Amino acid sequence: MTTDSASFTAERPAPHSDAELEELLSRPTPAVVEALRRVPGDVIVLGAGGKMGPSLTAMVQRAVLALADGRRVTAVSRWSQEHDAARLQAMGVHLIRADLLEPGALDTLPDAPNVLYLAGQKFGTSDAPALTWMTNTVLPSRAVERYRASRFVAFSSGNVYPLVLADGPGSREDDPLSPVGEYAASCVGRERIFEDAAARFGTPSVLLRLNYAVDLRYGVLVDLARRILDGNVIDLAMGHVNCIWQGDANAFALRALDHAGAPPVVLNLTGSERLSVRDVALDLGRRLGRSPQFGGTEGADALLSDTHRAQSLFGLPTVPASLLTAWVAEWLQRGGRTLGKATRFERRDGSF
Repeated sequence: MTTDSASFTAERPAPHSDAELEELLSRPTPAVVEALRRVPGDVIVLGAGGKMGPSLTAMVQRAVLALADGRRVTAVSRWSQEHDAARLQAMGVHLIRADLLEPGALDTLPDAPNVLYLAGQKFGTSDAPALTWMTNTVLPSRAVERYRASRFVAFSSGNVYPLVLADGPGSREDDPLSPVGEYAASCVGRERIFEDAAARFGTPSVLLRLNYAVDLRYGVLVDLARRILDGNVIDLAMGHVNCIWQGDANAFALRALDHAGAPPVVLNLTGSERLSVRDVALDLGRRLGRSPQFGGTEGADALLSDTHRAQSLFGLPTVPASLLTAWVAEWLQRGGRTLGKATRFERRDGSF
């Protein structure tokens, strides 16, 4: 296992600006560069315009520039956020504007032996379940048909698991899936698409069951901090969570390209620490100078994942939860921008 650099020290201050935050989120580790060296060829990012896509794409481009081997990074999205598109283009990323759900859209894209698949829909599922199923199952089916000879890293969700005992080991990759709600069910459907591609075409892939990324502008910790600052009640029913610094999630996703297999390799992608919502909120409240208000009591179960398989490949995340909590508080105290996109981690009924 090639390891990344040691964890950031507890004294390291939070980024001071969006530009500094983006630089940190997209800084490739030596292990990322070496992983890409072992998987030659162009890289295409499908669904690159979401919350995670821009910094992940930027990390790929920075690693490719470090390798200086002439390969091209292509990022495909509708690009509703023009500043993300402009920043990536300035870095040398080849941008394509496309609605991947449009018939024939995938056929116009360039070939690439390495595909990062980020396209998906979660929020809005309750109001538009058909669109969620189209996005999470039909679209990946088209993508693997188009790139059947390529290597995939595709994002899934920890929501494919049932709630498990909060004091237990957490869900493991080989545990039976028991999705709650249409979003989670469609995520299982997406995974089955990649399993079928491996069986029919030999398409190698890694499926990353992510929950939850944090980048200081969004995430579980940001949700909790905003509720404290706004004086809103924090529901304790989902009393424990996992989360991971988005920079670490980006790095692990890129390193996963080197582990793609048929059948797909499945990895839980999250932090190794099980966080008490109450304890984190109290810590945030102390840092923010506010007292959190709680409602309800902690449930006996929660959506939690075991990360030993990913740790055996990538090691531990470089940003521990304690530092990430400090960064979120510092970022918000400075008036740092947030995306206004709540994770809704507290939902226990699978409705998004």
